[in-house]
Amino acid sequence: MARAIWTGSITFGLVSIPVGLFTATDDHTVHFHQFQRGTSDRIRNQRVNERTGEEVDYGDVVKGAEVGDGEYVVVEQEELDQIAPGRSRTLDITDFVDLADIDPVYYQRTYWLAPTGDEYRKPYALLREAMMQGDKAAIGTFVMRGKEYLAAVRADGAVMALHTLHFADEVRDPSELDNVPTRRTKPGDKELKMATQLIEAMSGPWKPDQYRDTYRDRVGKLIEDKKQGREIVTESEPPEPTEMSALLEALQRSVEEARGKKSGKSGGSRSGGGKSGGKSSGSRRKAS
Repeated sequence: MARAIWTGSITFGLVSIPVGLFTATDDHTVHFHQFQRGTSDRIRNQRVNERTGEEVDYGDVVKGAEVGDGEYVVVEQEELDQIAPGRSRTLDITDFVDLADIDPVYYQRTYWLAPTGDEYRKPYALLREAMMQGDKAAIGTFVMRGKEYLAAVRADGAVMALHTLHFADEVRDPSELDNVPTRRTKPGDKELKMATQLIEAMSGPWKPDQYRDTYRDRVGKLIEDKKQGREIVTESEPPEPTEMSALLEALQRSVEEARGKKSGKSGGSRSGGGKSGGKSSGSRRKAS
């Protein structure tokens, strides 16, 4: 049974709908502990006074904010608690916007929202359906675990999804980046036509199930191979950057290859994306 990490109410106008917030994703990353090389001794993180080298008890640790010239303002946790927005129980909707207008760069993390009782299903479904018909997202704020979040709520099939968003001042201006093409940097007509054909040849419906974290799979295989004392296969080096003089040829070959793969799939022939049973072309080295 899923457990809500936050409970409260969505409020818009004079309408209030009690809901629970649930994580929508799981972290399947392989996590490692730290050991001293050559031993089975775990490495632990400690709070150490950099001047004395002595460990400091957690109760004696205070926060300090640098204010310039190496000076700090010391802030107690109690002082932060006094100015914190408190444990809010409402998700206050202030605006409804076109879902397409939200730049993906603002999205942070996704959660599911569900009504907390049978009696709240109807108003929940009403809000979900109204947003779905208008292709709208509800924008509001709520407080969770002592932090205020900006959020976008949208319809997602039978449920509503909540996306925490970055505030505007948290999104970096891309003009700070180096080597970004300007409006004057225009591609050649032939290259643009070929790139468009390549995109079209590689286009298809969004099927998330066909994508897999292959690096995580390789990490798992590495661990299993070392456990069994087997040889470790190293991956090939990444391809070299395409030179401008070879760009058109590379695009042409890519289009032909993409069209060949698509026609092979539609014809029912097997693609090379099945289970791998062969050896890697990379070099080998003995497991340590």
